[in-house]
Amino acid sequence: MWWNRKHEPDGPNDADADVVAAAPPPPHRTAFLLVGLGGATVAAFGIAAIGSMFASVFLALVLTICVHPIRNTLQRRGVPRGLASFSVLLAVVLLLGGFVFALLVSFGQFATLLPDYAPQFEEWLAAVASWLSGLGIGADQVSAILGSFDPANIVGFLGGFVSGLLGGAAGLISGAVVLLTMLILMAMDSSYVPAVVAGIRSKRPALGAALVRFATGVRRYMVATTGLGVAQGLINWLALAIMGIPGAALWGMLSFLCSFIPNIGYFIAIVPPLVFGALVGGWPMVVAVIVVYGVINGVIQSIIQPKVVGNAVSLSQSLTFVSVLFWAIVLGPMGAILAIPLTLLVRMLLVDSNPSMGWVRPALGELDETKLRVAADDAEAAELRHAKRAAAASATGHRVH
Repeated sequence: MWWNRKHEPDGPNDADADVVAAAPPPPHRTAFLLVGLGGATVAAFGIAAIGSMFASVFLALVLTICVHPIRNTLQRRGVPRGLASFSVLLAVVLLLGGFVFALLVSFGQFATLLPDYAPQFEEWLAAVASWLSGLGIGADQVSAILGSFDPANIVGFLGGFVSGLLGGAAGLISGAVVLLTMLILMAMDSSYVPAVVAGIRSKRPALGAALVRFATGVRRYMVATTGLGVAQGLINWLALAIMGIPGAALWGMLSFLCSFIPNIGYFIAIVPPLVFGALVGGWPMVVAVIVVYGVINGVIQSIIQPKVVGNAVSLSQSLTFVSVLFWAIVLGPMGAILAIPLTLLVRMLLVDSNPSMGWVRPALGELDETKLRVAADDAEAAELRHAKRAAAASATGHRVH
């Protein structure tokens, strides 16, 4: 059959073999690639169709993975298995419930605060309209540009973000039921995970190692990102409160949420403080917000976070950005927040559990060996340049230091 057909050299010499080696790949490789892309497309549409349920189940899995070390600690100290399961479940529910409550309270305070700044908002829009008109833009175009900038639209946008976020986790009744049920079941089942993984590793070592690596990577990423996000949100909250920006607590909460969205979360979190900074202080306040957010978030997300979670994730910046966009399209706001754990799951299934796919890891972001190779190449190039300078100097009778 054509998919088993092997290409043989036409002649015995090496030249013919080189021609065959340089020929295009056999047709069946293209067919397999198209089948794989088609399957991935169908899977993406299927996940999107059950997005609310899938996000709730996966969030429960991520939370269970994050708190699993607490169970191990309790059991090592002699706590009964059932009591350890209940303690872990209670801790997760309290943390998740506290977060949802704080988010809803902050949003409620903002919704009541916004009407007080409606006059300033109208004045700001009038100033922007005058500036646009001064640039030669017609009145119709100015009206079209500024028509969507309405305080009610801001509330609607934030409400849609919150409802979309909670709709996949705990906002809707169905999502809350699925999430809580899965947390209970996974909390009970997780007591047998070490034995199950040990059995898998004895039969399928690569798959068992991939499962352990996935759980470790997700745990390190979520715990580190949560800690850094809390610090980032608190610092932003205090800074905005000192500057007198309305709704500082809500923007701190938004900054915490957006810390889970790599690369683009910063730009989402800074927009509302910029708008209200312009309302209360004009352009100087806008510049101050940009500087404060740039320093705080730049230090945390660009310097601290890569060092803390870089080894656990091992994903390139380009792949991280694309994964955020992809999972946001498939699952909405929860997809953007869970983009890295979801991408690690796909990597575990397709790459880490398959020993023959190890060659693709550097392309995904595992660059330890690549960095060593680049350093060696740079050192070799430097030695070559030095040798050329020495040869040129000896030819002219000069001495090279």
